[in-house]
Amino acid sequence: MKRFLTHNIGWKLLSLAAAVLLWISVASEPELAAFISVRVEYKNLPAELEIDSDVVETVLLEVRGPSGALSSLPEERRRYAVILDLADVQPGLRTFAIDRNDVRAPQGVQLVRAIPAQIRMNFEPSATRSVPVAINLAEGLPADLKVVEATAEPSVLAIVGPASRVAHVASVQTDPVKVAPQVGTRQYRLEAYVNDARVRFQDSPRVMVRVRVEKK
Repeated sequence: MKRFLTHNIGWKLLSLAAAVLLWISVASEPELAAFISVRVEYKNLPAELEIDSDVVETVLLEVRGPSGALSSLPEERRRYAVILDLADVQPGLRTFAIDRNDVRAPQGVQLVRAIPAQIRMNFEPSATRSVPVAINLAEGLPADLKVVEATAEPSVLAIVGPASRVAHVASVQTDPVKVAPQVGTRQYRLEAYVNDARVRFQDSPRVMVRVRVEKK
């Protein structure tokens, strides 16, 4: 034991002195408070649930710590974040109170408060449904021509989203088809659009529209 304590004693004393000096330098730093806008990260959302409310993307944090840790806030912003774990959420409203356990920050920096202090979100079961594709024909054909047939391939598309919103979508609509002013059949490749920001297509929304024009 004695040999262990005395072996390389010079280096050990030097290391101890350096540690003491470092502690003194940190302890002597003035403590500051600052506000920083940080991103909110969400993790572990169950696959069978959807978020059906506005998502808070940033939160303002009031933090306190040594001046050295807070002096480079703009450059160190990426080291801060609010991380909310959604693993145990159920359908319905859920309120998350932001505390120090939810905040990622450099060592020595403490959370004073978050603005807002709480985040409330609504969760719904996820649903999938196939809906018809409605063809949107643009105006502009000459008076002596008419569209006699218009079909889409595929004629239905699958949509995904919160169950209540998916249930209210009767159809999806193509972008306007600018029909060529010529007799005959032409094809147009277009995108379909679902008129609900929280509902999405399960696969590609691209469709092929076939339009047949004849004389009146």
